[in-house]
Amino acid sequence: MAKRNKRGRDINGIVLLDKPVGITSNLALQKVKRLFNANKAGHTGSLDPLASGLLPVCLGEATKLSGYLLEADKAYSGVFKLGVTTTTADAEGDILEQQPVPEFSENQITSVLEKFIGSYDQIPPMHSAIKQNGQPLYKLAHQGKEVERKPRRVTIHSLELVKLSADEVEVHLRCSKGTYVRTLAEDVGRELGCGAHLSALRRTETGSFNLEQAVTLEQLEKWADSGFEQLDSVILPMEQALSDWPIVDLSENSAYYLSRGQAVQVPQAPTEGKVCLISQNRFLGIGEVLEDGRVAPRRLVKIG
Repeated sequence: MAKRNKRGRDINGIVLLDKPVGITSNLALQKVKRLFNANKAGHTGSLDPLASGLLPVCLGEATKLSGYLLEADKAYSGVFKLGVTTTTADAEGDILEQQPVPEFSENQITSVLEKFIGSYDQIPPMHSAIKQNGQPLYKLAHQGKEVERKPRRVTIHSLELVKLSADEVEVHLRCSKGTYVRTLAEDVGRELGCGAHLSALRRTETGSFNLEQAVTLEQLEKWADSGFEQLDSVILPMEQALSDWPIVDLSENSAYYLSRGQAVQVPQAPTEGKVCLISQNRFLGIGEVLEDGRVAPRRLVKIG
């Protein structure tokens, strides 16, 4: 096992974890933090214990970018179990109702799935971390209470049928932040007239990151036995979280003033929006183009 110290190491970057089924995202985060002996870590969007797949873990200064990854689109593979609705809209809940499942054709299923492509108002499940009057909904749900929830606008960019069996629909979807796939499963079941719940879920993409880049906890634990070298080799540069953002390359002089909180004029900069800031091949953080064309600092990182 690699040598550790109480304060942890000042390491910065992103570890793409393939979270296993059966543990919370927070427990997975704490395991990664301990294995890397990092002094600071945060994840970028919870996966329920039932779900597996891509969980980007930000280490050190990369935690300053976690909010931007939270905003990113996500992609999932999921299985909708037809004919059964549950209290949580997934396989962990108690059964509410069972109905016979008609013999659906692929065309019938595809036709229903297509109705959900685009933006629609989704009512969050009671078993969620959303707060109402300062109280997480799941705590109220555990007390047997159900309260009215405000619909939230979500966007389903794509929703494709992968496989159809007698009582299961396997799908692949790409969606906006804040989308509850178990609620989508419930909504699809309601539209089909037989009810449904989410029986399996695997996140395959977050922003520009994909599951093929991820490592498992088993791999990390094995590598930790021989020191930090192999562990550290899987840490991605934090700026990769912004790989699809416009880049503003600052001169040394402009970088100096921007690092002190001042907006600077940059030739040929984008005309609007958030930008990735670099100078002399070094990542500085996130900036934003102001109305007058200057680039202002929004979230800067400190390295060295």
